[in-house]
Amino acid sequence: MPTYPASRHPAAPHTPFDTPELNRTVWDRVAARLLAKMLGEFAYEEVIRPVPVTDEGAGRSGAYSLTLDDGTSLGFHARRGVYGGWRVDPTTIREDAEGTGGGTPFHDPLRFLARGSRLLGLDGATLGHLIRELTATLTADARLDHTALSAAQLAGLPYAELEGHQTGHPWLVANKGRIGFSAADAARFAPEARSATVLPWIAVSTRIASYRGVGRVADPRDLYGQELDPGVRESFTTVLRDRRLDPADYLFLPVHPWQWDEWIVPLFAPAIADGDIVPLHTDDDLRLPQQSIRTFTNVGRPDRHTVKLPLSILNTLVWRGLPTERTLAAPQVTAWVQGLCEADPFLRDTCGVILLGEVASVAVEHPLYDHLPESPYQFKEILGAIWREPLQPRLAPGERARTLASLLHTDPGGRSFTAELVERSGLAPVAWLTRLFAALLPPLLHFLYRYGTVFSPHGENAIVVFDENDVPVRLAIKDFVDDVNVSARPLPEHDTMPEGVREILLTEDPSFLTQFIHSGLFVGVFRYLSPLCEEQLDVPEGEFWSLVRAEILRHHARFPELKERFEIFDMLTPTIERLCLNRNRLHLDGYRDRPERPHAAVHGVVPNPLHPSA
Repeated sequence: MPTYPASRHPAAPHTPFDTPELNRTVWDRVAARLLAKMLGEFAYEEVIRPVPVTDEGAGRSGAYSLTLDDGTSLGFHARRGVYGGWRVDPTTIREDAEGTGGGTPFHDPLRFLARGSRLLGLDGATLGHLIRELTATLTADARLDHTALSAAQLAGLPYAELEGHQTGHPWLVANKGRIGFSAADAARFAPEARSATVLPWIAVSTRIASYRGVGRVADPRDLYGQELDPGVRESFTTVLRDRRLDPADYLFLPVHPWQWDEWIVPLFAPAIADGDIVPLHTDDDLRLPQQSIRTFTNVGRPDRHTVKLPLSILNTLVWRGLPTERTLAAPQVTAWVQGLCEADPFLRDTCGVILLGEVASVAVEHPLYDHLPESPYQFKEILGAIWREPLQPRLAPGERARTLASLLHTDPGGRSFTAELVERSGLAPVAWLTRLFAALLPPLLHFLYRYGTVFSPHGENAIVVFDENDVPVRLAIKDFVDDVNVSARPLPEHDTMPEGVREILLTEDPSFLTQFIHSGLFVGVFRYLSPLCEEQLDVPEGEFWSLVRAEILRHHARFPELKERFEIFDMLTPTIERLCLNRNRLHLDGYRDRPERPHAAVHGVVPNPLHPSA
């Protein structure tokens, strides 16, 4: 277990003035990468339409040109890939060029925004906020670049520590904006700070707080017995008794220190004054923030639960709070989904899929905001906690876990993490990829076909479990309540669904339910992994996708009795709708407040590389 220096204890000073990563060499490097990503993702979503100067065809690099608002042009080389994707070479971006190598190098994504705001269709308010969000993203990227490790070093890190080296969402351009955080906040609480912290706890009266739990933590006393040492529990109750309050009338929960200072004290001040919320102290367990930033893994006591806390910052598409109703429903959703798995021999025994259940929760209702439908949604997600089952105790001896997102990582020397793991495995690249797809796809497809239920298996939610030789062997999944959707078309398998679960889970038409696997896994991860494998493993992109399709067909052959479901939930259609994550920020919601959480935009269709014609 790593030892965390005392200087990283939250009582130690954190200052924004110590910023060695903010130097021109590092900044130019991360800026060039972000500009290339911006051009590629905006072109994929058809926010911009670069003009081909020389087009070598699918899978090959061609030259393109893009005219800015002032009439000047950017030229660059890009490779076109599956789903109509773009992979822009950052070293080729030049100003006043036609994409053929002339002109001056241009590597500034912020100036690109300023000089291309009309091209991008941005209003003034969106432009101003987007520059801020992208500057914060670049600052985080600079910190990551400045402290980057080699792929070989990363391969030896435990799951929780590896999270602090990831570069964020590959599709979203402003993926580390964290609006609300100061520089000191980011230095203390961001994943790339790799700073273990202890969380303060509070006691909240059951007049305004509710508890839900399942299994071994159905009663809050059982949860606290597992999560808190006896001395800590006694100390908490002493604080309440000293204020002449009955501990039996209170629930305990951790809070994010930033959330307490910025949102809870200002907005729950009357409840604090009334004694309905009582500050306690820390539990002394060291925890690391993970990629989702509001989730903490207990590295001091890995047998204890991971905690997910509301953090009212605007990051990626949404404010990262915890909706009251969905927080309360989390354990019941867990019980239903895990029940499906435990009763299904294929999921339970053949796949060995690990479902990291959200087994306990506390939600605290705000007396005003929760009853105002028209108020912005972030004011209804301020205070609560979810306890998720820890990963480490679920692994067999010799197994180790890494998020799917880590497979996209490339170190400062240009070596991909995937290439490192393939070499360590001793397998041929095609054999390793076949094992990867055999670990990931069967459980996801079986939940879809058999139960009309789909997770959002994006890079952060999907966890690959490897054996002692770094060969992928099975899948772990987390984050049920936010990312589980079920078929709007009734299925007999839904008859066991409790009414409370039915009310809270999002439903989609079968034709769209497949989008969660397409967009979460194939577009959101494999669209980037397949060209990486071609470049570093000599596996052609076409062969990569043939292996994916072969695993889907292998699953169909395994369950011929589900033929009708394969047609209802058709993964092999000629095209799929193009979901757009960046368009939402640029054109739909921008930075305005709204009563409901925003969702990805849909813009046209793209070819499906899994269709036989592909």
